[in-house]
Amino acid sequence: MNGLFSNRDIADYYNQTQQHYQLWWKLGKALAVHYGIWYQNTRTFVEALQNTNLALLNLAGNVVNPRVLDAGCGVGGSSFYLAHTCGAKVTGITLSEKQLAYANQQLARQKLAHLVDFKLEDYTQTSFPDHTFDLIWAIESVTSTRDKIKFGREVYRILKPGGILVLADYFKVPNLFDKNNWLEKWRLTWSLAPIITHDEFVTAMESERMKFNKSLDVTREITPTSRRMYYASMAAAIPSLVYNRLHNTSHFGKNHYKSGIYQYKALRQGLWEYRLLRFVKPDEPEIQSPKKTG
Repeated sequence: MNGLFSNRDIADYYNQTQQHYQLWWKLGKALAVHYGIWYQNTRTFVEALQNTNLALLNLAGNVVNPRVLDAGCGVGGSSFYLAHTCGAKVTGITLSEKQLAYANQQLARQKLAHLVDFKLEDYTQTSFPDHTFDLIWAIESVTSTRDKIKFGREVYRILKPGGILVLADYFKVPNLFDKNNWLEKWRLTWSLAPIITHDEFVTAMESERMKFNKSLDVTREITPTSRRMYYASMAAAIPSLVYNRLHNTSHFGKNHYKSGIYQYKALRQGLWEYRLLRFVKPDEPEIQSPKKTG
């Protein structure tokens, strides 16, 4: 691995580590592989995971029966949440064959086929017609692509005028020296693209005519989740080393336990932040000023 991950690499990461999320992340109950947001009255980890969906929906605003793209849908938890909560008609897309199969199993159980469907697609080059969606939703997925501008261009194409993009993701804090290289070590265990700053991401979206609307810093609120991941990784370290010695373990599966250590040490040093962002596609296309002649 050279640290520049292809779509196949990203799919392999999720395919090879899904059992870890089932064991450590309550996947069967929460249907989520993201960070949970903890408020003062949050009592359980599953509730924290659901809070992330709630916070992002609140950021999206007053949406009723919207047509939604869940861009990087994981095993479908957010897609089901949106269908149940606001009557959304949702298409979830993922690169992972295992995630797609798991999401479709859950879809059959929840009997939401009239509102939700899942596809194996790349969110930077989808098969959807122009102006398809009212809302594009992305939780911790856009950080996987190296080409943020290409993502922004596709978002602009498939959103309806006035449509909204909301996302939750991690961003590098600018102008800090990562002497232990925690961020790089972390991203390599999760098949992430190099982690960029919040302002760099906003600039990329604005270059594709998406209007930046709002940003919420919830780093403090996800810190208990980060800490939980750290303790889980520490607990898994010795069993993982023993298992790796006795079995022909996959590349991502072998190193996955290290990720929780890296991300928490980076967070403790203030190297990254967790933010919720909102962008809007303008209602009217920009009118270009006529060029002067003569």
